Amino acid sequence: MKGNLRKKFVGDRNFYKMVLAIAVPIMIQNGITNFVSLLDNIMVGQVGTEQMSGVAIVNQLIFVYNLCIFGGLSGAGIFTAQYFGQKDDEGVRHTFRYKIWMAVILTAGAILLFLVFGESLIQMYLNGSSDGGDLAAALSYGKKYLLVMLLGLPAFMMLQVYASTLRECGETVVPMRAGLIAVAVNLTFNYLLIYGKFGFPKLGVVGAAVATVMSRYVEAAVVLVWTHRHKERNSYIVGLYRTMKVPGALVKKFFIKGMPLLLNETLWASAMAMLTQCYSVRGLNVVAGLNIANTINNVFNVVFIALGDSVAIIVGQLLGGGKMEEARDTDNKMIAFSVFCCTIVAAVMLVIAPAFPRLYNTTPEARTLAARFIIVQAIFMPQNAFLHAAYFTLRSGGKTLVTFFFDSVFIWCVSVPIAYFLSRYTDLYVVYILALVQVGDWIKCAIGFILVKKGVWMQNIVTNEN
Repeated sequence: MKGNLRKKFVGDRNFYKMVLAIAVPIMIQNGITNFVSLLDNIMVGQVGTEQMSGVAIVNQLIFVYNLCIFGGLSGAGIFTAQYFGQKDDEGVRHTFRYKIWMAVILTAGAILLFLVFGESLIQMYLNGSSDGGDLAAALSYGKKYLLVMLLGLPAFMMLQVYASTLRECGETVVPMRAGLIAVAVNLTFNYLLIYGKFGFPKLGVVGAAVATVMSRYVEAAVVLVWTHRHKERNSYIVGLYRTMKVPGALVKKFFIKGMPLLLNETLWASAMAMLTQCYSVRGLNVVAGLNIANTINNVFNVVFIALGDSVAIIVGQLLGGGKMEEARDTDNKMIAFSVFCCTIVAAVMLVIAPAFPRLYNTTPEARTLAARFIIVQAIFMPQNAFLHAAYFTLRSGGKTLVTFFFDSVFIWCVSVPIAYFLSRYTDLYVVYILALVQVGDWIKCAIGFILVKKGVWMQNIVTNEN
């Protein structure tokens, strides 16, 4: 029995080399991005609670846009991985063009939405108690930060189009290197512009936004220039812009597969924003504490996020090559590896939970809440690792409608109602509310286990395309 379990869930050295070759660069790049956000957050947090809270609220809203882009590109990305597995450059070019059109539409819509309704959206999070700071000041800082951050959305858009395609075609190192360069730019100008060092103006939260926007453009430029200069390695880039037309039949195919992903990511991100809004009715200290906890949590989450992305890439390519049983075996081992890694990461989070909030210039109550939020997030990290890997397993085989119900429909029908009811109609401690929302995901774990085990995701979606 033990031998069979080991054979099913544990790979050999070559297996883990293959997985880590894909996952580690993604992990490093995402880790760099989140580490920069962490340092950015700490620097702003040194200025004051209102500044930190205003920035945190805006970042929560922009997070919805980020995931819209992710979801909008992911549908075509499923085909990219399988086209690449079949060495079909023209197919990759079609997905690339479709991604550009989708990203432009989503970005234009997001900029318009934030310009018209930005203040109202920020205000949603500032209707609770003013314990811990001035709500009007937090709103003012948030508005200033948002207006500058909108300038960086076009760069983020193009970066995601190119970087996602590179990853789906197995090139994960270049986006990582671009991220390293972006880190240097962001950190340097954060220091110079937030605090006004070496003759630069002291801009506070606006300086943090300017530094972030600058780093986005630098990162995008590095990825785009490298891709076009290495045509021999990225043969699909040759002739990419000779036309921006995508065959109607493929647009329909990409749209049908991709729309559930776009809706899923949009609804999931908006649900996360709604969960934060539910907690925020308990006061500005809760907003500050959640911001601190989520910042460090995002850094540690890169482990299961990268391993989930690896599932989509590796399993997707195996499915595209018609290697169904190998795909199943690989998927089992990758899910087990993700849960194992995240159990270790969770233990590290538990150790640092009491110390990390002390880096912020905020109220003692906000620091206490932050430490307890981090503990809850650490306890449930292995669970979230399984859910993330299961989601990407289903997505690798094109089961986007299933992932839509599995992810966003579940969070709106189960998680949000739990948080909404408990935060508004009970006096339950907000940390317990956060924990109970995570407990609700036990239902989702059972559903994910059944779907993955049944193999409903094992299909090649490009074989009969022509």
